[in-house]
Amino acid sequence: MFRNAVESDLDAVYRLMCALEERALPYDDFARIYRAQVASPALQGIVATSGPDDTAENLGDERVAAFINLRYEDQLHHAARIAEVLELVVDPAERSHGLGGALFDHACEEARAHGCQQIELTTNQLRHDAHRFYARKGMLNSHYKFTLPLDTEPGDAPRENRIGC
Repeated sequence: MFRNAVESDLDAVYRLMCALEERALPYDDFARIYRAQVASPALQGIVATSGPDDTAENLGDERVAAFINLRYEDQLHHAARIAEVLELVVDPAERSHGLGGALFDHACEEARAHGCQQIELTTNQLRHDAHRFYARKGMLNSHYKFTLPLDTEPGDAPRENRIGC
């Protein structure tokens, strides 16, 4: 079952994000950002749940098995509304069973319902399994993304591209 993420999903989403990033993220900062995002109309977190009863009355009995985070914005260079996948993560124990694909398809439907012309995302160059997943979903690898850490000094050696940084 899919539903919008709520504040009480914080710990479950934190667990998933730490698994995705292969490191413990600073919990207090994560919690502050998560709560602000849940309250923002420009963002939509969606969880995939499993459990004995996936009704709103029994949220405590379900288990959050996957999470996708969407941002909706009007972009000048498209002259249209675009959805961006900020994060997509499936519990490692739940991978390769179609849950991520079903969640992605649901997110595409949500984006259409929000008037979006396109859905896009960025994924680390090292996530080869993710690249294959997105290509199977019909996504095109049409852009480069460049990053510049702002917590370094000019002339510092570039950081290694790795998961968890």
